[in-house]
Amino acid sequence: MHAPTQLLFLPGASGDPAFWQPLADQLTHPATRRFAAYPGFGGVPADPEVEHFEDLVRKIVQQIDQPTALIAQSMGGVIALRAALAKTALVTHIVLAVTSGGLDTEALGAQDWRADFAAKNPQLPDWFLTLREDLTGELAYIQQPVMLLWGDEDPFSPLAVGERLLELLPNSELDVVNGGGHDLANVHARVLAPLVDEFLLGSNAYEDEDDYDDEDEAEEDEEDDGKDENRRA
Repeated sequence: MHAPTQLLFLPGASGDPAFWQPLADQLTHPATRRFAAYPGFGGVPADPEVEHFEDLVRKIVQQIDQPTALIAQSMGGVIALRAALAKTALVTHIVLAVTSGGLDTEALGAQDWRADFAAKNPQLPDWFLTLREDLTGELAYIQQPVMLLWGDEDPFSPLAVGERLLELLPNSELDVVNGGGHDLANVHARVLAPLVDEFLLGSNAYEDEDDYDDEDEAEEDEEDDGKDENRRA
């Protein structure tokens, strides 16, 4: 798997591309930065071609035209996972911050944020407010390295969600920010940027399957044994 030449940043339901700017500015990775926007969200004009969630995913997938690392916040994480399944050969890494990941987050202790968010953002598309994406059965097919960024004080995507994704995503790691809330990727950008750089520049993605040998497999087994041990940022 190649190193990314593009970092594609996906915002959450606010649709604000600037959410990721502080972290993008702190990263030293040489890849081109690209900030996605969602038609109908965050002041972005609606697009008649985007009438459903599937249309929005298609718009993002069209931007993956080179080796790309997807860096996604909240709702953007669901889009990132769908895009990774669609563009397996071009998505090199995935960074997910406090996303539902296509899980039933309320069953894992999350507060329902939709009604209050909709009241404050009446321009949101109707399809978004009723969206319930279930990716539970598909997460095992995500083979790219996945970095999970979570806080321990997020009522909308509690740590239990990140821990469950850690179990379901076969090549994932979980980094926890003490005191981090739902905006941790923006507020704690200076702390998280070195970790994201390390992840993107790491050697856990192989250029060629022939480079993978028994020694690598043994190392992975050791990593798996300690996978449930969260790293604190």
